[in-house]
Amino acid sequence: MFSQRARKRTIIAAFALAGIACALATADRANPPDMTRYETLSPEVVASNGTLLRPFLSKDGYWRLKTEVRDVNPRYLKILKAYEDKHFDEHFGIDPVAVARAAVQYLTAGRIVSGASTLSMQAARLLEPPRRRGLITKAYQVIRAVQLEERYSKDQILSIYLTLAPFGGNLEGVRAASLAYFNKEPSSLDLSESAVLVALPQSPARLRPDRHGLAAIAGRKKVLDRMVAEGILSAGDVAVAEHEGVPSIRLAMPLIAPHLAYHLLQTAKGPRIETTIDANLQQAIERLAVQERGYFDDGASLAIVVVENRTRNVLAYVGGTDYWGKEGQIDLARRSRSPGSALKPFIYGLAFDDLILHPSTMMEDQATIFGDYAPHDFSGNFQGAVTARDALRMSLNVPAVMVLDRVGPLRFTLALQNAGARLAFPKGSDTPSLPVALGGLGISLADMAMLYTGIADHGVAAPLRYLKDAPRGERHKLFGPVAAYYLREILAGVSLPEGWAMGQGLSRQRTVAFKTGTSYGFRDAWSAGFSNDYTVAVWVGRADGAPRVGSVGREAAGPILLKTFGLLPKDRAADPAPPAGAILATSTAALPPGLRVFRREVQQAAIPQPTHVPPPTISFPPNGATVPLPAANAKDDEIQLKANGGAGPLTWLVNGRLIGSFDRFQPVMVAPPGEGFARIVVVDAQGRSDASEVRFKHLH
Repeated sequence: MFSQRARKRTIIAAFALAGIACALATADRANPPDMTRYETLSPEVVASNGTLLRPFLSKDGYWRLKTEVRDVNPRYLKILKAYEDKHFDEHFGIDPVAVARAAVQYLTAGRIVSGASTLSMQAARLLEPPRRRGLITKAYQVIRAVQLEERYSKDQILSIYLTLAPFGGNLEGVRAASLAYFNKEPSSLDLSESAVLVALPQSPARLRPDRHGLAAIAGRKKVLDRMVAEGILSAGDVAVAEHEGVPSIRLAMPLIAPHLAYHLLQTAKGPRIETTIDANLQQAIERLAVQERGYFDDGASLAIVVVENRTRNVLAYVGGTDYWGKEGQIDLARRSRSPGSALKPFIYGLAFDDLILHPSTMMEDQATIFGDYAPHDFSGNFQGAVTARDALRMSLNVPAVMVLDRVGPLRFTLALQNAGARLAFPKGSDTPSLPVALGGLGISLADMAMLYTGIADHGVAAPLRYLKDAPRGERHKLFGPVAAYYLREILAGVSLPEGWAMGQGLSRQRTVAFKTGTSYGFRDAWSAGFSNDYTVAVWVGRADGAPRVGSVGREAAGPILLKTFGLLPKDRAADPAPPAGAILATSTAALPPGLRVFRREVQQAAIPQPTHVPPPTISFPPNGATVPLPAANAKDDEIQLKANGGAGPLTWLVNGRLIGSFDRFQPVMVAPPGEGFARIVVVDAQGRSDASEVRFKHLH
């Protein structure tokens, strides 16, 4: 039995040990490992599949890309552990066998021969500022290694090393080194490359392959020879690896979609920014852009934006070419430029929606003065009587201005702005005027793509999505599905650029509805179009806005747009069917009388004219009304539509469906379309119209 004194000593010792343990635990919690360096990473912008598009230097000036165990080749990890810390998976931060060996060597040689550093200790060292080598520093690393082991898993500790290990210059981490020396992710490292990168952190300055090739080869051999000696690798595999060379230059980091990457770096949060970009498509279109730029001899550049219609995901974004060249860092896809005629479809779309115009409506293309504004066609000639369809396909200026005069420049620009387009107007311009029809405003290529995607999506615009996890943006109606359908049919028939019908243009894989534009002074050449699944917008010009005489959208940008479509996957969506309400007239004569001829609205003379008939206004059902639906067993299941004014005959439509044309005093009876909202429109013989938005509802 223990004596009373022995028991007392045991109790005191137990309390002392408990106190020491408590003190150590308190010190541990009060002074945890500083993870600041591990968290100060290089921001990464990546494609939708994780491909690195462009990294940026960390705040402290390093290429430091976060690297986890799953990011590297398993064979590299196997060699790393075998060479640096063969008992890494078993120990608690300290390798007792290695410590014992190091102690014996120190006592025998009188100096440190091997430091017994584990990967955990190296990870701890990499987290701290550099310290002088010595036993005190080693002891400090041991403490920190134990702290790491009690806080993190083995894979997490290994990730610290893989992210922070030095590889020469401002390269930190195996991922940055793999990209800089071998132009590949570390998951694809071969045996020779793995051995080079295992050896390099031992002496980053001395073993850099781009500066000291022979030393790098010797370091690789040392690693490989040990792997053979320890039975990790076969002599045959090592012999093959040792015959491979080492890189003689340090490569630049990936630079894919650089303009978009920089923009997202300024606006998005987090060290890893996941985009909607399709990496393979982006690189293919960048190659196309460089190839096309080679044909310009006046310093011009180009920009291309590709959008998936269904999701609004931006699949490719080329903000310019030669990023590191003069003016190469200007994002030309986001720069506001004059669109020329590229916005004309939206003028016609609003007119189609107002039922003052139909693709088969006849128009006059002739010299016309609008106040002090006298537009003329690009060719210098006038075409005379043309349909609205041909006027838009030929991009005639006078008909477009006539239509805008009816629609209203302010309404037109507000419709684009409400859809999300950022428009720039000339300085000193208080309100938009008729020249906006021909490019008298500024818009970016990205916003142009957004608007054309709206035509493809039945007249509904929505913000483009650049970030993979971005929510769907708010949708805005540009015009109705009937107007969008008319525009699709018209733009799909636009003539191809000169020479395009030969060769690859002879058989087109998809129907592309597109429009081109050329700004005043030949400064900007545009082409924007869509298929069932994709929208593409192209801009060609000089970054400094200098004129390029003779460069027009149809010949400068149009072919690039069609070549871009040639790089896209096949469309999966079917051609849209004509929507309800579309007037599928095959000739002008088949149209309702009020839509057969487009007449310009002119100001009436000041002298009263007794023959003047006011425009039509719907008296029943009035706008905003709730209209009771007839009972199910009622004999009369129709309602009567009434209008005041208007030059007969009056043409009525309900939800775009043509009811018919009627004399002014002829009763118009129609069966309601059912419970819900409906749009009722009346058009008179002069093309003037009125609309009423009502709600049909059963009364209980």
